[in-house]
Amino acid sequence: MSTPLQPYSPQSAARAFASGVIAAWTSVFALVLTGSYIGIGALAHEFGFSIGWMVASTLLVWAAPAQVILVSALGAGATLIEVALAVTLSSVRLLPMVVALLPLIKTEHTRQRDLILPAHLTNISMWVESLRLLPQVPRENRLAYCNGIGAGFMAVAMAASAAGYTLAGGLPLPLAAMLLFLTPMSFLVSVIRNSRLLVDRLAFALGFAVGPLLTWGKIDLALLWTGLIGGTVAYAAARLYAARKRRAP
Repeated sequence: MSTPLQPYSPQSAARAFASGVIAAWTSVFALVLTGSYIGIGALAHEFGFSIGWMVASTLLVWAAPAQVILVSALGAGATLIEVALAVTLSSVRLLPMVVALLPLIKTEHTRQRDLILPAHLTNISMWVESLRLLPQVPRENRLAYCNGIGAGFMAVAMAASAAGYTLAGGLPLPLAAMLLFLTPMSFLVSVIRNSRLLVDRLAFALGFAVGPLLTWGKIDLALLWTGLIGGTVAYAAARLYAARKRRAP
C-alpha cells in the first residue's frame, strides 16, 4: 500500500525546483529511464555515433521512442527530411500531455515564455509523476517544481545514455532491446494504476483490442490510429452513459 502524499508548504522557486529534482531521482521512473537509456546509448554506439552526439540528442529530443527512430533512421542512411518527419510524428503524442499539464502549473502571473521549458521537459515519465505530485504542491511553486522533475529525469537519462554507450561493447543486443521495452511497460502500468474514470478504463480496453488488430493488418501509424479510435469511442460511450444516468429516475 502506497503512503499518502503530504502537501508541500510554499517555498522559494529554487527550493521548489530542488524538491522536484529529488522527487524525480527517488521515483521508480528514474530506474526505468536508466534502463531505457542504457539501451539507447548502446544502440547509438552500434550505429557509430559519438557519445557527445548521443548525450546531446537526449537533451534536445528528450523522448526515448523518437531517439530510437532518430538513431536507427540516420544509421540506416535515411534522408534528413525523412528522419525529421518520422521524429515529428512520433513526438506528436506528447502534445496532449503538454496541453493537460500546463493548466496545472500556470498562474495569472505566468508569462508565456515561462512555459517553454516545461513544455520541452514533458515526456511520459515527467507527465505521469507531475500529475501525481502537483496537486500537493502550492500553485505558486508548481512551475519550478515541475521543471525540477523534468530536469531530474533528463539528468538521469543523459548519464544513463553515456553509460550505455560506454558499456555497449559488452551489452548483448537482446538485453538492449529489453531495456528499451521498460519505458512503454512502465507507462502502461502507471497510467492503468492511476485510472479512476470509466472513460479511462474503457479507452485502455479498446486500445488493447484495436492495437493488435491494426498492427496485424500492417496499418500505417497503427499506434496513432489506436489512440484515435479507442479514445473517441471511449469518450462517446462515457458521454452516452452519463446522459442515460442523468435521465434515469
